[in-house]
Amino acid sequence: MTSTLLKTPLLNAPTIKKLPNGLTIVAEQMPVEAVNLNVWINVGSAVEADEINGMAHYLEHMVFKGTQRLQSGEFERLIEQRGAVMNAATSHDYTHYYITTAPKDFAQLAPLQLEVVLNACIPDDAFERERSVILEEIRRSDDSPQRRTFRRAIETTFEQLPYRRQVLGPASVIEQLKAQQMRDFHQKWYQPQSITAVAVGNLPVEELIEIVVDGFTKAGVTTEAAKEQLPLTFAPEPAFKEIVRRDYVDETLQQARLVMAWRVPGMMQLEQTYALDVLAVILGQGRMSRLVRDLREERQLVTHIGVSNMTQRLQGVFYISAHLPEENLAVVEEAIAQHIRKFQTELVAETDIARIRTQVANRFIFGNEKPSDRTSLYGYYQCQLGDLTPALNYPARIQSIEAIDIQNAAQQYLSSDAYGIVTIKPAQH
Repeated sequence: MTSTLLKTPLLNAPTIKKLPNGLTIVAEQMPVEAVNLNVWINVGSAVEADEINGMAHYLEHMVFKGTQRLQSGEFERLIEQRGAVMNAATSHDYTHYYITTAPKDFAQLAPLQLEVVLNACIPDDAFERERSVILEEIRRSDDSPQRRTFRRAIETTFEQLPYRRQVLGPASVIEQLKAQQMRDFHQKWYQPQSITAVAVGNLPVEELIEIVVDGFTKAGVTTEAAKEQLPLTFAPEPAFKEIVRRDYVDETLQQARLVMAWRVPGMMQLEQTYALDVLAVILGQGRMSRLVRDLREERQLVTHIGVSNMTQRLQGVFYISAHLPEENLAVVEEAIAQHIRKFQTELVAETDIARIRTQVANRFIFGNEKPSDRTSLYGYYQCQLGDLTPALNYPARIQSIEAIDIQNAAQQYLSSDAYGIVTIKPAQH
């Protein structure tokens, strides 16, 4: 079944093809002399048991260690010979692998990418060598004040959901993992029904789809109907009932850190996220935002402050973080709470909303200029939701947000009396 999405902006016109085995292919021709293939696997660290936390990320590394048909390093060598580029990333909710090639090289290189992703050998000796690389990555992460702060904030925000764990996993778990456990994990999750392959670039759509289908066939993936995998069944955690406070001391810091977080809707309640996206921009993104103007520019209580609405699949996080002198912690926390209350009691001015609408629409256009931008956009939404429409309609949804929607979102999800807060103070010398 192949369909071109209708009622979408002229900027984007992707074609979707679903095979009987559950594999989804998204393709679009774009007049740029490159083609990007982005293979999204609907699996990240959220599916891991605690005993194998970090496996999805470790596997991302091992995928490039060869198959029965390709020796370790051969794929990278062929990519470099053609001047192509490749990379990969793992999150809680997904893993994806991508290459960018010249259009004339796509038919040769795309099947090789699918071969390494689908048929990774995971040899014992390479598994042991890569373990030290993963452990070093964990050590570097532990050495980063920014990552330590974020980790403590997320552990405070979530008590049950797997988002509270690190994607990299703890060193104690990585040290115990076995190659056979990874082979089993790969076999279970890297199946057609979990995969979205997105190809965008300067080849006809029919040719892009044909090359990708051929690549899956060469990799040994049949097109027969596949057994459905059970989706993750985690219930979102309830909103905070009180202020949950966690205080730390970090001797590497020169200034204190403050993070305030609320549990908010995620991808499964997408309609509830748009107003929170707009609220986050008005509150703390850019020099014109309220917290930056008030707390950094005018009162000079913080050296940095920012706000984001993080929309994950199972549940989102509304996240405010600041760098500030330790003596300002209490007054900044109260000032942020006052700003939240103002959203709940006063309608945002139309000029503020108009500015955000323009920003979001322009960001969407600017973020769609390269094939890799579009494969990321399409892959993320198709992989997470099984639906591209929200990706293409995002600017229109933001344009439709009214002041009353922002007020309702603040009242419903951002209590000024119940949230998670993490403060990290520099050590006293």
